[in-house]
Amino acid sequence: MTSAVENGAELLSGLEARFGPLRFAPMTTDDIDAVVEIENAVYSHPWTRGNFLDSLYSGYQAQTLRDGAHALLGYFLVMLAVDEAHLLNISVAAAHQHQGLGQLLLNQATALGRSNRMRTMLLEVRESNTHAIKVYKRYGFSEIGRRKNYYPAGNNAREGAIVMSLAL
Repeated sequence: MTSAVENGAELLSGLEARFGPLRFAPMTTDDIDAVVEIENAVYSHPWTRGNFLDSLYSGYQAQTLRDGAHALLGYFLVMLAVDEAHLLNISVAAAHQHQGLGQLLLNQATALGRSNRMRTMLLEVRESNTHAIKVYKRYGFSEIGRRKNYYPAGNNAREGAIVMSLAL
């Protein structure tokens, strides 16, 4: 476990050298406009403002990541149930992708799950999202199943999801 903590500290140090002080905070309704702006920029079928508001009102764990200038860099939402943390959404602003912020968000999301005594983290990812699948596998997630026609796709089509799990 020490190496994971050291790797997390090293990652944070490198990112703060680039972005200035980074801060996680609970997502609030005041964040929704900026969150939806990122969501619309990075997904072909983004969550709506209503989806985010419903998640907050339902008590899901949601956090934002901001830089030293208070710019929103990313966010995640997790639903806690019994002993499972379900990662519902995790996103990094388009201009800041592929720089390690996704891993930092995953570190925070899994830490949140552990601190709430969750034993497993689950997520679904589009079958076509090969970059995210590689990131999750590198992080330690394993494929445990598939959901056919889970996500909307273009031209009234549907796309399958890969279900992944990580022991916390």
